[in-house]
Amino acid sequence: MQLEINVIDAFTDTVFKGNSAAVVITDNWLTDDLMQSIAFENNLSETAFMVLDDKGIYHIRWFSPFTEIAFCGHATLASAFVLFNKNPHLDCIKFSAKAVGILTIVQTDDSKIQMDFPNTKPEKVDSIPDSLLAGLSIAPIEVYKNAQAYFVIYNAESDVLTVARDNEQLKQLAPLDVVVTCQAKSADYKNYDFISRYFWPANGGDEDPVTGSAHTALAPLWAERLGKNHLVAYQASKRGGILDCVVAGDRVMISGNAVQYMTGFITV
Repeated sequence: MQLEINVIDAFTDTVFKGNSAAVVITDNWLTDDLMQSIAFENNLSETAFMVLDDKGIYHIRWFSPFTEIAFCGHATLASAFVLFNKNPHLDCIKFSAKAVGILTIVQTDDSKIQMDFPNTKPEKVDSIPDSLLAGLSIAPIEVYKNAQAYFVIYNAESDVLTVARDNEQLKQLAPLDVVVTCQAKSADYKNYDFISRYFWPANGGDEDPVTGSAHTALAPLWAERLGKNHLVAYQASKRGGILDCVVAGDRVMISGNAVQYMTGFITV
C-alpha cells in the first residue's frame, strides 16, 4: 500500500525553520500500530493522520515517534496547510479530535492560517516539585501548571535562552512537560510580547522547536500579566517560530505561516 505524505515546516515562512510535521490523509483509519510505526520512522516531532467523514469534518490524530499525543498545534497547522493547498476553494476547515473537540481553521487576510483552540490557561503552583527545581539551572520566579506542562516564569530573556536542564530530573515530572518563558523586553525581541522554550523529556523528547498547544496556555497567561488580548510570541528554539495569539474568553486563536518541505509516498 502506498500513502502520500507531506512534510511541512509550521509557524514559519522559511524552509528549515519552525517545527516540522508530517501529514498523512487516508480514506479509513490505519491501525494504531501502523500509525505509530510511521511516526517512529518519520522521526519528526509529530505525524498527523486525517480521515474525512461524510459531514465534511476531518478527524485528526497526532503521533510523536514514541506515543499518540492528545493535542498538537503545529501539526494541526501543517495539516490545514496541506488541505488548503489541495482544495483552493476552501475557506474553512473543521477538525475533530477527542481531547479538544471541534477545531475551526481559516485563512486570514494576510495569508496566515488561524486555528481556534480551547483556552488552557494554567494555574499558579504554590509548591514547586523538587524535580522541577533540580531539573533547571536557573530558579523560577513563579511556576504555573495545566494538564500539559509546568510553566516557569523568568525575569530575563537571557534566562530563557541559556537555562540548562537535567532531563533525568525533568522526566520525573511525567506526564507533564516544562515550558520556560518571560516577557520580551530587549531590542532583539522588540517585535514580540513574550518568548518561550518547550522541553519534553517526560514524554520521550528533548526540546520542541515550536509548540502551538503550549500557546493556548501561554497566551492567556501573558494576556493577563500584560493587560492585552492580542499578543505575538516567539519560541526561541534553534529553529525558532512565530505565533500570533488572540485570547477570546474560553478560546485562543493561534495563527502562523507554513511552508512546504516535501511531498512523497511511503510504502507500507
